[in-house]
Amino acid sequence: MINRTAERVLGIISAVLLTLSVLGAALVAFIWNMASTDPTFMDEFRKGIVSEGVLNTEEVDMFMSFMGSFSTIIWVLVVVAFIGLVLNIIGLVKVWNNKNPKTAGILFIVAGLLGGFLSLPSILLYIAAILCFTKKPPMAPEPSSDEYVSTQSNWMN
Repeated sequence: MINRTAERVLGIISAVLLTLSVLGAALVAFIWNMASTDPTFMDEFRKGIVSEGVLNTEEVDMFMSFMGSFSTIIWVLVVVAFIGLVLNIIGLVKVWNNKNPKTAGILFIVAGLLGGFLSLPSILLYIAAILCFTKKPPMAPEPSSDEYVSTQSNWMN
């Protein structure tokens, strides 16, 4: 039996960080959605942009339409990160039971990609996946020559 403590610790740390990321992104998405659907806030925001004089009216309208669709983009990222979190937890269960570490390694890689390509949780998941793939079970000791001879049948005699 192989000791998989390193994979477990890295998986747990990344699961905690991914949970915090998902909750934070959901909070940002919720606040952004509330702000973008509030007409008084959007009017004040539009007036503030126009009063600076950097953008013309067409550019301001285009920016405001982008702000409306940005809420959808944030929610999609929250859902993708949540799927990564679920895959991370499934990989942790597979590593914890030491049933199939190769499958856990694949799940860790996919969870790392979904959780953010080069974020800290994804890097930890990549390291855990590498450990899942590279740790091999200890080999049984080779029998000595005396044991080998005694276990062989003598079919010629």
